[in-house]
Amino acid sequence: MSEFKRGVLDTSVVIDLKKIDRDLLPGDLAITAITLAELTAGVGYATDALDRFARQHALQAAEATFDVLPFDTDAARIYGQADLLVRLAGRKPRGHAPDLFIASIAAANDLPLLTRNPKDFIGLESLVTVIPV
Repeated sequence: MSEFKRGVLDTSVVIDLKKIDRDLLPGDLAITAITLAELTAGVGYATDALDRFARQHALQAAEATFDVLPFDTDAARIYGQADLLVRLAGRKPRGHAPDLFIASIAAANDLPLLTRNPKDFIGLESLVTVIPV
């Protein structure tokens, strides 16, 4: 079982949730409004009707299953720090804006961020706890 009671799922975890050992995850899970936006946009990237149905189903399941944390004033202030930290780490924040928004929301809520892509959050270690799953 995870050492954390609550956590924020990155979009990559939501997409792969059926492949992940639930014992690696906290019992109380949330997603961000950014993840919801990414999942919604993903429906439009479907290559055929079956893929579109699967993506729409995943979107609706996420909406029904998880609390959705907003990008609020606190997250907006933290985003500025995240942008700076990523640049100081030698990365370009513009190509990683959704990741920075998600990390900022997790940090604003003082929650760890669970991801399948920890490299997307390099430089943010002082801002948010990133947990690879």
